[in-house]
Amino acid sequence: MTEQDHFDAGALVAVLTTQPLDRLLDYRAPEGGCFLGAFVEVPLGPRRVLGVVWGPGRGDFDLSRIRSIHRVLDAAPMRAEMRHFLGRVADYTLTPMPAMLRLATRSPGLGDPLSMRKVYRLGHTEPARMTDARRRVLDVLRDYGGLAFTLGELAETAGVTSSVIKGLVKLDAVAEEQSPRDTPYPRLDPDLPGMTLTGDQAAAATQLCVAVRSGAYGTTLLKGVTGSGKTEVYLEAVAETLRRGRQALVLLPEIALTAEFLKRVQGRFGAMPAEWHSGVTMTERRRTWRMVGEGGAQLVVGARSALYLPFRDLGLIVIDEEHDSSYKQEDGVVYNARDMAVLRASLTSAQVILASATPSLESWANVEAGKYDRLTLASRFGAAELPDMSSIDMRTEDLPGNRWISPSLARETAARLEAGEQSLLFLNRRGYAPVTICRACGHQIGCDHCDARMVEHRFLKRLVCHQCGETKPMPAACPSCAAEDRLAPVGPGVERLHEEAAALFPDARIAVLSSDLFGSARALKAKVEEIAAGGADIVIGTQLVAKGHNFPLLTLVGVIDADLGLQGSDLRAAERTFQLMRQVAGRAGRAERPGVALLQTFQPDHPVIRAILSGDEEGFWAAEAAERKQAGVPPYGRMAGIVLSSPDVKAAFDVGGMLARKDAPLRRIGAQVYGPAPAPIARIRGRHRVRLLVKAAKTAPLQSALSAWVAQVKLPANLRLTIDIDPQSFY
Repeated sequence: MTEQDHFDAGALVAVLTTQPLDRLLDYRAPEGGCFLGAFVEVPLGPRRVLGVVWGPGRGDFDLSRIRSIHRVLDAAPMRAEMRHFLGRVADYTLTPMPAMLRLATRSPGLGDPLSMRKVYRLGHTEPARMTDARRRVLDVLRDYGGLAFTLGELAETAGVTSSVIKGLVKLDAVAEEQSPRDTPYPRLDPDLPGMTLTGDQAAAATQLCVAVRSGAYGTTLLKGVTGSGKTEVYLEAVAETLRRGRQALVLLPEIALTAEFLKRVQGRFGAMPAEWHSGVTMTERRRTWRMVGEGGAQLVVGARSALYLPFRDLGLIVIDEEHDSSYKQEDGVVYNARDMAVLRASLTSAQVILASATPSLESWANVEAGKYDRLTLASRFGAAELPDMSSIDMRTEDLPGNRWISPSLARETAARLEAGEQSLLFLNRRGYAPVTICRACGHQIGCDHCDARMVEHRFLKRLVCHQCGETKPMPAACPSCAAEDRLAPVGPGVERLHEEAAALFPDARIAVLSSDLFGSARALKAKVEEIAAGGADIVIGTQLVAKGHNFPLLTLVGVIDADLGLQGSDLRAAERTFQLMRQVAGRAGRAERPGVALLQTFQPDHPVIRAILSGDEEGFWAAEAAERKQAGVPPYGRMAGIVLSSPDVKAAFDVGGMLARKDAPLRRIGAQVYGPAPAPIARIRGRHRVRLLVKAAKTAPLQSALSAWVAQVKLPANLRLTIDIDPQSFY
């Protein structure tokens, strides 16, 4: 901080608060003054709210009414780079700045005073008398791998009273410690020996380290076939970043991946990094937030929101599985973490590594245009070989209408059981069946609050809406005609596939990996580790299993419905199917045993299926790019999705129609408006949804035109308008 950044006591300062206001608020600097970027608590009406000193005040109203900042929080001030980053993201995504500040301050207890406090960890003894409540406490402490809990956090997570925990402390089953708040994380040693790299791995690592040493911005696509050792390569770039005294951030698409990854980080650097995702305690989130700002955390491993942590000197961002759609946040602040990571790195002179076996077309196009560098790892690490891939033509298989595992796939699975190897049956559908229909009247059971069919989850004995989360017991009679025993499941889900596999292979140990079957991220991690250690013969999974898991005994992947992703009008349907099938197939043959991937399809001659089987990735991307370029759609054009939602369908269509008629600001930049039309899912949580799509040229100033366009219409109180720049889904 410089002298110019300091405001003396009583000086007029502008504060950005986390409240939904459309302007900065003026306050007087408190006794002792404050710095630009300081986190402060300010009075707003009868409340005190969190804010950040954003600059000098304007003083454009009655100065006698201006109140003083209540106090300056004990946290490192927000750096100019971070303030600039939040402003740029706000401008790009058309998000109000208070919402951006909320995203950047998602840490509990920021205003709490620093002090010693009591924390609880797993103790050294097992209680002689074990009750259900005691077991829950000890299970939570084991699940969270030694992380510290406050008394309240542990009691809430385990669902017990604090007296249960205090009783376990007396028995030495739980350790109670005095801990200073928010201590720095153990230092990581970048000079510990890493794994021995192959020739192309070492060459790639060297180039990435040279880029890090340059101290300049750059983005590199690290493309490597599944199992090629991309992680080992980019960990060398992390090591170089740490040697330079800068911080690194590794983003992962799925919390279940963190356990295995953290072990690799610990093995490479001798200590655990900071974590930032929904699976860590509130105490650890607060510690990570503070230590990142103070420089007490060298490396953060986290979910997409870790991008908004207040890094003191961010030198490297790694986006693992960069193609994954979970990097796009679809609610609240709508942003793509991959794209915003590139923006943040450009503001801090940092390097970005985009790692994937199946890159997004956007990244591929940026490489082709010369904006990104590219490094390719062409072979698998060690003795592992890529799986043989072939299709099973379902038109020639003798399969009853209510069965989905073809005789050919069943034979291959039986052979793996005989050899003591694992098989994966992949189906990208959660639950038991996607539709439940009445055979008496034809009624399909839908959600009461959404225009979506309810999915039977037989393990839960309930129907679940995958849009809003609404659940209801499975009815005995049809809700429409009251006919009993006539409700029938239509189509397969992973639970129904489990039922079929159990009938075909009664002696096999079968595990189902689906996100809705696990109560916590830790429970899911534990199941993944159990399977990797050989705890199942057949794994039945959704797309969760495609995300980087390593199952050394897995030698067969059977894709139940390779055609599923090819349905619908999503412009990314072919790309996503290609990526998912290649990723899933890559789970086979990860160790020394050769793997086989079989795709069940009714369209073996479809261009996407042919591209998957041939492995001609460059040919697929070139053909897909040519198609998108001709249509003028991303990444060769710009799009924005506008969703109007309201309890009143007429009000939503009225506003949509008004916007369509007042499209002059968009026509001035050559943009086209499509709609209004009902969104593909026209009602969610009782709100009717109307959609418009805006399409513009790549170089068009889309954001300013959109702002001018929507500003023409005054929205009714109960109507919400959401703008999604670069939409990834079209639901």
